[in-house]
Amino acid sequence: MSLLGKAGHGPAARESGFAAHRAGVDRLLASYRAIPANANVRLAKKTSNLFRARAKNTAPGLDVSGLASVIAVDRDARTADVAGMTTYEDLVAATLPYGLAPLVVPQLKTITLGGAVTGLGIESTSFRNGLPHESVLEMDVLTGAGELITARPDGEHADLFRGFPNSYGTLGYTVRLKIELEQVEPYVALRHVRFRGLRELEAAIARIVDEKSYDGERVDYLDGVVFTADESYLTLGRQTDEPGPVSDYTGMDIYYRSIQHESAGPKRDRLTIHDYLWRWDTDWFWCSRAFGTQNPRIRRFWPKRYRRSSFYWKLVALDHKYDIGDKLEARKGNPPRERVVQDIEVPVERTADFVEWFLREIPIEPIWLCPLRLRDTGAPAAPGERAWPLYPIEPNRTYVNVGFWSAVPTVPGQQEGAANRAIERTVTEYDGHKSLYSDAFYDEDEFAALYGGETYTELKKRYDPDQRLLDLYSKAVQRK
Repeated sequence: MSLLGKAGHGPAARESGFAAHRAGVDRLLASYRAIPANANVRLAKKTSNLFRARAKNTAPGLDVSGLASVIAVDRDARTADVAGMTTYEDLVAATLPYGLAPLVVPQLKTITLGGAVTGLGIESTSFRNGLPHESVLEMDVLTGAGELITARPDGEHADLFRGFPNSYGTLGYTVRLKIELEQVEPYVALRHVRFRGLRELEAAIARIVDEKSYDGERVDYLDGVVFTADESYLTLGRQTDEPGPVSDYTGMDIYYRSIQHESAGPKRDRLTIHDYLWRWDTDWFWCSRAFGTQNPRIRRFWPKRYRRSSFYWKLVALDHKYDIGDKLEARKGNPPRERVVQDIEVPVERTADFVEWFLREIPIEPIWLCPLRLRDTGAPAAPGERAWPLYPIEPNRTYVNVGFWSAVPTVPGQQEGAANRAIERTVTEYDGHKSLYSDAFYDEDEFAALYGGETYTELKKRYDPDQRLLDLYSKAVQRK
């Protein structure tokens, strides 16, 4: 019997879930109607996983309080109906008892399904399952025009279905999403493979993505960490139902430190599927060190319930509000620091080039690597039309996401965002893209060329004709 246990959602529970969801939708629509016609429409939520400044908004926001639950799970069809504001923590908790999981589970618990679809998400299944929006079968969207529509890969609103990913709430907000799920086993067996050169690492990524195996052993999960140019790792995960001891990185042990080793062969480890999916959350990858929680003397007394990304994010929000970090640096006689919190994608054959440049120019370590390859969308497209036009990476091509999250000293006389601007130029030079959840500095023409251009303009005209929602450039670059 599966160690994941059993859970049942019969017809009565399913109907109850949809009834509660309909009540939440009614509150959402009522709140839209209450927003003054001359005010921008925004969500009435205090928390976010965005790392770019947002303008204050005094108008009432959309009431999404009833849109934060899993509506129903269909074990036989391997699908779930999910309200748009549902966190992946709650989504995974609802699906794992069936031995199922979303095709891609972003690494931080409080990322919402709707947020991962409209703002993109990624994780270690992305080399075989693509990005979260590619497992969406249909979605109900409240558009800027106040209409509640259902978008699918084909039909009347197929343009919105394709254009919604990377729109960041500028075309509308997801109310319900129906997504595919996949079968998972109770455990994940890990191999941490060390590389002493970035070219060797790059070649291994390309080979594993193509073959879905390494040294004759299946690979179900794939990501990596670069500590230095001479020390990098790929972590290869394989699902298994074989019982045995497992590690726990929610206590004193720190997951990313467990990856490192000196041996020629791989270092092996095992986690439950639950702990594997959330392995990065306890320490927000390695960013918890900024708060001292990786110091054993502090960690021992830091409550477990506060060892999670959502709590660290609150600390960062306080820092942004009161400039705590810059004030501390000033007391030491140091200049303010520039926040460099980004995820970018470059083609796999440019990965070593980019990482070498980054390690040379931007003093941040470690950095995260996550290979990805788009799935076959199944959506009809005219010749030359991008399947996902607002984030137009190419089908049938392997990319590698590079994530780096820290801050660097500013240099007197340099323009604002000097390090981020250099990263943007280099990513474009290497035929890549960067995510828009953090600071961006593109000029308007370059931004349009990279993120949808005329396609986005036409979508905006159709689904938000009165400009009730901010446009993507205003939101992502101008921080409105």
